[in-house]
Amino acid sequence: MSLKNTPLAGIKILDLSHFMAGPITGLLLADLGADVIKVERPTGDDARSMAPPWIGGESAAYLIVNRHKRGIAIDLKHEEGRQVFTRLAAGADIIIENYRHGVVDKLGIDYPSLRRLNERLIWCSISGYGRTGPYAQRPGFDLMAQAMSGLMSFTGEGPGRPPVKVGAPIADIGAGILGAVGILAALAQRERTGRGQYVESSLFEASIYYTFWQSAIALATGSSPGPLGSAHPLDAPYQAYKASDQWFVLGAANDRNWRRLAEAVGRPELATDPRFASNPARMANLNALTEMLQAIFAVHPFAHWSALLDEAGVPCAPILDVRQMHQDPQVIARKMIDEVEHTTLGRLKTLGMPIKLPESSAGLGRGAPLLGEHTCEVLSQLGYSTDEIEGLIRRGAVVSSIT
Repeated sequence: MSLKNTPLAGIKILDLSHFMAGPITGLLLADLGADVIKVERPTGDDARSMAPPWIGGESAAYLIVNRHKRGIAIDLKHEEGRQVFTRLAAGADIIIENYRHGVVDKLGIDYPSLRRLNERLIWCSISGYGRTGPYAQRPGFDLMAQAMSGLMSFTGEGPGRPPVKVGAPIADIGAGILGAVGILAALAQRERTGRGQYVESSLFEASIYYTFWQSAIALATGSSPGPLGSAHPLDAPYQAYKASDQWFVLGAANDRNWRRLAEAVGRPELATDPRFASNPARMANLNALTEMLQAIFAVHPFAHWSALLDEAGVPCAPILDVRQMHQDPQVIARKMIDEVEHTTLGRLKTLGMPIKLPESSAGLGRGAPLLGEHTCEVLSQLGYSTDEIEGLIRRGAVVSSIT
């Protein structure tokens, strides 16, 4: 992909992050056209060992969140390695990091130090719980964030069942997206002020941000809502049901769609049944509503109900597994499964770009870098001579996979 007509053309980012949250931030900004240089330690991002599965010796997990980045490997504990990084930072627009509390300060590459060299620098820090407060020094992962945010208290099949986390690492992904939003806001403000700033996001706060409905209930009533399986805490019917052949979801949560549903399933009297005539009534009688609808839907296959519900304008959808989702015609039409070119593995399938910008060329580019793949290229562009680069490699300050 050409970077000339992308929203973030000309923006240089140093991505010091590892695992998932920070790399997601870098991924989004790379897809929007920024030149993202992934800075890894000589042994590489720990995500490189998150396997199986492997693809030609490379971790599939690493490949999917680090596409479209250039890769350089620097030993930041090595004095010359820190000098290389400082030189990179002096000309960078943004630095992304998700190290444990105090690590960048010990290395001498903290934001106050680097900002003295580059007042336009934007620093994005993503942590487990935030860089301030009583938990600032705690290590944090997605699981801990989901637990402490309340997410796991209302996720699952129902009261008395074991706690369940959301299947996707939404704390990591959410923090990564929020980090990108914060960076874009800081870039917009820098256009007015000429100065960069410190941007922060955390897995804990990202998880809390997902609790809008449940927090609304708790703040209004003083009670914490519990798990409802696939049901909604405020609207009904809005959950999964099983047809004679498969599970599907139904969203007839407002009174208009409820009346349409009653007509579509051949039970028009349900629309005026006092137990179900309004959303508060349906929520008060949720168990009875669920049992009744389940008995109706169990009689015919999903294709039968889908045809009737689609014609009536009532939202419904089959529950797909991931492979089925990959093959869905809407997914294909929206290019949410795309391909990138990897240096050694050739064409690789990956998730597509979820933001569509028709008037720009934002989208996918190269595959994830090999460890140190672009070390020589980046250092050469920084003004290092061939002899200087070879010396840095020989002394262990940097690592290159390309000779």
